[in-house]
Amino acid sequence: MVSKKPSAYSACGDVFWAFLLLGLTSFGGPVAHLGYFRTEFVERRRWLSEQDYADLVALCQFLPGPASSQVGFALGLMRAGYLGAIAAWVAFTLPSASVLVLFALGSSMFDGPLGQGLIHGLKVTAVAIVAHAVWGMARNLCPDARRAGIALAAVFAVVFISGPLGQVVAISIGAIAGMLLCRAGSGVEVRDVPVPVSARVGNLMGLLFIFLLFGLPFLAWVSPTDVVVVLDAFYRAGALVFGGGHVVLPLLESEVVASGWVSAEEFLTGYGATQAVPGPLFTFAAYLGWVIAPLGDNLLGAVLALATIFIPGMLLLVAVLPHWGQLRRWRNTQALMRGANAAVVGILGAALYQPVWTSAIHGSYDFALALAGFVLLSIWKVPAWVVVGILAGAGVLIAML
Repeated sequence: MVSKKPSAYSACGDVFWAFLLLGLTSFGGPVAHLGYFRTEFVERRRWLSEQDYADLVALCQFLPGPASSQVGFALGLMRAGYLGAIAAWVAFTLPSASVLVLFALGSSMFDGPLGQGLIHGLKVTAVAIVAHAVWGMARNLCPDARRAGIALAAVFAVVFISGPLGQVVAISIGAIAGMLLCRAGSGVEVRDVPVPVSARVGNLMGLLFIFLLFGLPFLAWVSPTDVVVVLDAFYRAGALVFGGGHVVLPLLESEVVASGWVSAEEFLTGYGATQAVPGPLFTFAAYLGWVIAPLGDNLLGAVLALATIFIPGMLLLVAVLPHWGQLRRWRNTQALMRGANAAVVGILGAALYQPVWTSAIHGSYDFALALAGFVLLSIWKVPAWVVVGILAGAGVLIAML
């Protein structure tokens, strides 16, 4: 039985405190977050039924963006309206974003040999975690020869066409190939997700998503101020993330490292640290925004980057909610997403080599550590934050020796 809704004020408070607790304790990445949400909101609080939750998860995994944060946003929306949605996002995101900003703030403390050993350990951790993500996604999203071929084509696309354009081309090729080659078995039985969003509001949010996606690059070209360029880069990265939070790595790398805003070492150090904190992987943007510091203001950069990378996924979610039942029944839509997801595997696979592997693996010790981390994650199922601690400690130990 689904619980009754309290008053709007009380509901917002309930949403905020429930998601704040999850934001402080939800280690393990997006898939683990969805498990925490189910336990808390379906089993314990009974805010929605098992079937409604499953349909909501299916929707958010279908869309670009951070799936677990989108599910949390939608749960807040269902419970307490738009204010509840914002409360859920802020509470779930704030703990990890704050820790990563503090990490960036104290980065000067890591200048000595031990600090450099710790940083190198975090960079090696990134190799193990990205390799684990590629392996898991390849098994789930490329289970046949056709989708494996799409992933391989995506690798060639991002190798031959560097930067964000290569990734857009790869996803576009994957989507077209999916519609042509991945139509078998696309039909599914679905229900509408009961969320209070009208078709009119959904259409407006969809138009806003498109306007920002094309308008920000134009504005950055016409008036390339620091703030506008940062907004454009992080919005585009958030809009193109298919297949999970780890995919944001190559998208952000092409925006902030290739442009010279952030060094490859700073980038991989922050990415490694992100694996050690609870909450969504997208909070990596807060660290990057602090380092970039548009207009010389670190806090402004962190807030802008963090908010902007989440906005496109939330706009798309609200845009699609009123139409989800009908869209998901279309065979073309399902086939398109199969191809796009396969292309994402190729994009992340290319990023595993450059910049992740080339920046972190410099000898046999590094290779052994990365392999150990991969085995811990993939075979022994050790939580990512524990692996981060082990490899970071090993980096310090090697530096001492």
